[in-house]
Amino acid sequence: MENQETITEEKIIELYMNSVLISGKPASIYAFATDNNFEESEFYQYFSSFKSLEKSIFGVFAKETIHLLHKTEAYQGYESKDKLLSFYFTFFELLTANRSYVLWQFQDMKSDFSKLAVLKELRAAFLKYVSKIELEKIDFKNDKINKIQDKTITEAYWMQLLMILKFWIDDESSNFEKTDVFIEKSVKAAFDIQQITPVKSVIDLAKFLWKEKGTSV
Repeated sequence: MENQETITEEKIIELYMNSVLISGKPASIYAFATDNNFEESEFYQYFSSFKSLEKSIFGVFAKETIHLLHKTEAYQGYESKDKLLSFYFTFFELLTANRSYVLWQFQDMKSDFSKLAVLKELRAAFLKYVSKIELEKIDFKNDKINKIQDKTITEAYWMQLLMILKFWIDDESSNFEKTDVFIEKSVKAAFDIQQITPVKSVIDLAKFLWKEKGTSV
């Protein structure tokens, strides 16, 4: 088989995303490679299966988000809250640019994202990111307890990301404006809880979700 162009990891991802949206999931890696004029062996240079490819796609979304953030000079001076907001807004801009694929991936989704293997690389990249943005924490003067606190906080933000993802998938507002509001309220509520301040923002978020639930019925 004569290659038309060099096959890279990024190119395989692009071809796969286009393929599933236009023709459905390929019957085999051989069929996918043949249809796109490259050798099956070239696929295995980057991925072991379609499952590993699909995991990689969401990992790429996270890595590209972080790359874009670090290219912005102002980002380096942000407080942790603004860094997290910037991550969410940038991440969901990337998802919006690839919304058809994301909806295809989650077309048979249930309400619980947390056990979806396809998000494994996204989860790893996100937890690493959150651990580095210097979130405010309590120093318990005990290494074991501090480590438990660190894990609890990062896992809580992972669950927050899943909540926002579910909201975005269901969002029918123009330009996904309601998702932007949900992001802002969710992050504000989370940081208020961490700082043990009045829970007005938590109540505000609850009212917003209650209103959305009522209007969707």
